[in-house]
Amino acid sequence: MNLESILDELRSRRTRIEQAIAALTTHDSRSSKARGMKRGRLSAAARARIGAAKKAWWAKQKRKTGAAKSKLTLINTGRRRPMSSAARKKLSTLMKARWAERKKAA
Repeated sequence: MNLESILDELRSRRTRIEQAIAALTTHDSRSSKARGMKRGRLSAAARARIGAAKKAWWAKQKRKTGAAKSKLTLINTGRRRPMSSAARKKLSTLMKARWAERKKAA
């Protein structure tokens, strides 16, 4: 065997070894990251406890807004009172006069 063939063989082995080392180090870092990013699962008891706390929180929030809404309903029911016939006739004459002015101007 000559010296060049031995050097070529050693270089190819070195590249394979470096590739193997690189693969193992990236695999190790990925697995450690994956371990750190795992999501925990809640037990049924923990989910029930959190759900009960959230229901109580929402009940408290609705109580707060319910009191404010009841005050508003006493002040303004949101319904419009029906217009009297005299008021309707007055508005009608005013609108007819406006339309007549616009027609005259045009």
